[in-house]
Amino acid sequence: MKAVFIGGSRYISRLNDVIFERFQAILDARLGVFLGDANGADKSAQRWFAAHGYRDITVFHSGGAPRNNLGHWETRAIVPKSSKRDFHFHAAKDLAMAEAADYGFMLWDGMSKGTLNNILNLLERGKKVVVYFAPSGDCKTLREIADVLPYLECCPKTALDEFEAKIDLGARIARPQTACPKAARTRHWATCRR
Repeated sequence: MKAVFIGGSRYISRLNDVIFERFQAILDARLGVFLGDANGADKSAQRWFAAHGYRDITVFHSGGAPRNNLGHWETRAIVPKSSKRDFHFHAAKDLAMAEAADYGFMLWDGMSKGTLNNILNLLERGKKVVVYFAPSGDCKTLREIADVLPYLECCPKTALDEFEAKIDLGARIARPQTACPKAARTRHWATCRR
C-alpha cells in the first residue's frame, strides 16, 4: 500500500477546506498515512482522520509514548541519537517517516524549520510533496529542491537565518540533485537572505 507522510507546523492548528479536500482525497485513495505526534498540524490531522474513522494510520514518535494518538492507531517509536529533547530529537521520527513514505503533504507556515526540513527530506529522496502554504492559502506539488525557492522569497529574514543555522539550507539547496543549475540556486538563496 502506498503511504503519505502528513506533517506541518505546530502553529497551524485550524485547518480549512483546502486541507480537508486533500485529506478526503487521501482517504478516498485508501493510502496509508504516517502522522507525527506533535500539537498543531499533527494533532489537527489526527483529529480529522479519527473523526472519519480512518484506520490506515501509523503515528511515529521519538522516545517513549506518543504525545498525541487520538485514534488509538498503531505507533512506531524511533530512537533518536540523543535523549536531549531538542529539534534533532523530534526530527529523527520525521526522517523515518520521510524514508518510509511514498509521498508527502506538508502544512507550512513559512516559519517552521521542522516542516521545511521534512519537505527537503522528501524531495532529497525523490518523493513528491504537496505543500499547503499558509501565507497564500494554496497547495502546490513540489518535485525537486528548486521548487522550494519561490516559497523562501516569502519567508522573513529571521526565519531564513534559522533555516540556515538549524538545517543547513544553503548547502542543501546547492546540492546537484535538481535541474536548477547550482550557480542559479546559490544566487537565489543569497538573494533571499538579504
